[in-house]
Amino acid sequence: MRDRVIRDEIHRDILVPAHIARIIDTREMQRLRFIQQLSTCYYVFPAANHSRFIHCLGAYHLAGKLCAQLQAIHPGRLSDSDAELVQVAALLHDIGHPPYSHLLETPEVFATFHSHEKWGALMLESSETEVGAATREVLGEERFGRLLAIMNGEKEHDGKEIEPFLKEMVSSQLDVDRMDYLLRDQANSGAQIGGFDVDRVLRAMRVDDEGHLYIMNWGLPAIEAYLVCRFHMYQQVYFHKVNLLTQSYLIRMLKRARELHELGELKLDKGLRSMLADENLSVAEYSRLTDADVQLGMMRWSDHSDDELSSLAARLLSRREFHKSLRIEGLSAEMAERLSGPLGRLVAEAGFDAKDDVITASISKRGYLPYSEGIMLQDGRDVSQASPLVLSLVEPDQRVHVFVPESVRDKAEAVARDIVRPYQSSLAQFED
Repeated sequence: MRDRVIRDEIHRDILVPAHIARIIDTREMQRLRFIQQLSTCYYVFPAANHSRFIHCLGAYHLAGKLCAQLQAIHPGRLSDSDAELVQVAALLHDIGHPPYSHLLETPEVFATFHSHEKWGALMLESSETEVGAATREVLGEERFGRLLAIMNGEKEHDGKEIEPFLKEMVSSQLDVDRMDYLLRDQANSGAQIGGFDVDRVLRAMRVDDEGHLYIMNWGLPAIEAYLVCRFHMYQQVYFHKVNLLTQSYLIRMLKRARELHELGELKLDKGLRSMLADENLSVAEYSRLTDADVQLGMMRWSDHSDDELSSLAARLLSRREFHKSLRIEGLSAEMAERLSGPLGRLVAEAGFDAKDDVITASISKRGYLPYSEGIMLQDGRDVSQASPLVLSLVEPDQRVHVFVPESVRDKAEAVARDIVRPYQSSLAQFED
């Protein structure tokens, strides 16, 4: 096997040595080609259909650049062996993702539920997977164990210290995972939000005496740009109302399919049966699941006799008859809960289903979340303490949408405003 140069739209040439290509050419790694990075976001941004596979290659590439930077700045601090392990950790960090990525990472869908990190660890440790066998062969048993320890954030392995920055390069508030997905998601969605200078961010990174990453003070403007990019990606892409609605449709469709299967009214193909009904799902079976399993079911279910299942599948296939969001700003989960009863009665009177046609959707707590804290400067301060701009982005941003059928939206908004305004006013007085 020869060394490779992989052409990427974001980083241009990604250099892959032959022995790392052995890991990439495993069934489980190649499976990521068939898992969308942004789940249903393509309903809003049609070009946002890039995969977890290319994202993992991008993270691998950035990890190599960051390791080379730290080796030059801190001679002897990061060995070539550990630098390669960090790159492999970045390459494999998403190996355990389910179909549609974070969206289906929920016990609402999987009869056997684990987080994607847990499934990834099971894949690597399993004797039934190609990726586990290839990674062991490439690294050897001792280094393979150290790789798993780094990915788990452990402090030592086999009596040898693991400094925290090894894990932080792959998973932290400022890691190669986030840097790559922000650049890649922005480019593929077409969102015009400015971006950030990833090379300058990498150049500003250092390791302190305790082994943690920090940013040189002169790098603060680059970090501000990075966090502003994150903020706008949440506002314009990840939190987009149609993205939230289609995610809700997909989850509801799969839950209904499970219910009908349990009633004996729906026969599931092997992949969907593994996902929805197998309470003892094996690593080997999980490793065969892709977006295609769900998409094939969707195609077949659009003509099913069950109205709920067929209507959800048909909406996702045709992008028609979508529910519409209430045009009311500042809704919280508590306010949405207060609205569910009155709005349910309203839609029922109009001939719709009180439960299924009032949809509350919010961004998932897994996956893409705004910055809270954790990026440290040279002088020991969090970047939010040094930058008023970053401080303005730190506050939690919970976006909740309530959707109803389009024909009753105006009436629903009138009912909702009568309930929400007094509640918001009482909250404002309490805060004063």
